[in-house]
Amino acid sequence: MILINKHILGKNFIAVTIWPVIFVKSAKYKEDDLLVNHEKIHLRQQLELLVVFFYIFYAAEFLFGWIKYKNAMTAYQNISFEVEAYTNEKDEDYLETRKPFSFLKYYR
Repeated sequence: MILINKHILGKNFIAVTIWPVIFVKSAKYKEDDLLVNHEKIHLRQQLELLVVFFYIFYAAEFLFGWIKYKNAMTAYQNISFEVEAYTNEKDEDYLETRKPFSFLKYYR
């Protein structure tokens, strides 16, 4: 399910996935196939980690990255969940061929 909500997102983000909903900043992003595929990858990751563990690991990776890189955007870009999603967002069939817990191979 994709909902429009410009208030749930920070100024630097156009979409966020909070199980089981993808929130986008405006209606035009609902039609962005790359963005939607990226967010669907996050839905799969969240499901694999029973949702709550996804958020725990996501936050931990971000915090450790922030300490390591001393930069929030660099920390975000190095989160294994994001690396997997950005790497595969152009592949429309990725979720059909993706093996469970594939994000682990993107852990840095």
